[in-house]
Amino acid sequence: MNTEDEASGTAAIEVRGLKKAFGHLYALRGLDLTIRPGEFVTIFGPNGAGKTTLIRTLALLVRPSSGKVCILGTPLEAADPTLRQRIGVISHQTFLYPNLTGLENLQFYGRLFHVPALNARVAEVLEEVELTSRAGSLVRTWSKGMTQRLAIARAILHRPEIVLLDEPYTGLDQHAAVLLSNLLRRLRDGHRTLIMTTHNLEQGLELSHRICIQVAGRMVFDAPREGLTPARLGALYFEKLEAAGRERGSLGRP
Repeated sequence: MNTEDEASGTAAIEVRGLKKAFGHLYALRGLDLTIRPGEFVTIFGPNGAGKTTLIRTLALLVRPSSGKVCILGTPLEAADPTLRQRIGVISHQTFLYPNLTGLENLQFYGRLFHVPALNARVAEVLEEVELTSRAGSLVRTWSKGMTQRLAIARAILHRPEIVLLDEPYTGLDQHAAVLLSNLLRRLRDGHRTLIMTTHNLEQGLELSHRICIQVAGRMVFDAPREGLTPARLGALYFEKLEAAGRERGSLGRP
């Protein structure tokens, strides 16, 4: 944790003791996380670690069971639609309408988020994700990679201060993955705060300022990426998984 950021109130995202239960199952178990403005943080973890639940909580889509969440200086309990407009989300769901064209999808979301100079901004993001030539075709005719790129365009259309990416590389072919990585490098401009979950150690390590490992609803590792190689990160990852497994076993947890 960065106590200086916490004391000064400059953290883009501050999470303390976050818990989320679905019935008797806890997806988040007292998770702590602080992210400074302009940071790119990648969170690794196995399936079932609670990464998607964390992203959905930060996206204001899920209410926590307990704990503190503060986003851009606003406590979660005081969040309103204006805060949602400062956040962009890329997840397993594209939130696109298949029976609309790519252009129509972006125009719809642009009006929803009150994007100024909308036509120019739509043209700009379509070019950025290399979809200008297909903008007039129905999204249901597109490939997975094209649809994911349009979802990225949708997520950045309103120039959000925070971009949340939940497994954005899933299902992408090699060309689409390269386009996504190039776009993320451009978004990592020091002005936006980016949080990404992924299983790809090399891609996450290359893009990030900080690396976190989440296991069983808690952060078990949080450090700058400097000095980490893919091999060292891979070894750390499995060390943390094994240690967490031993801890859960000693406590009798499932």
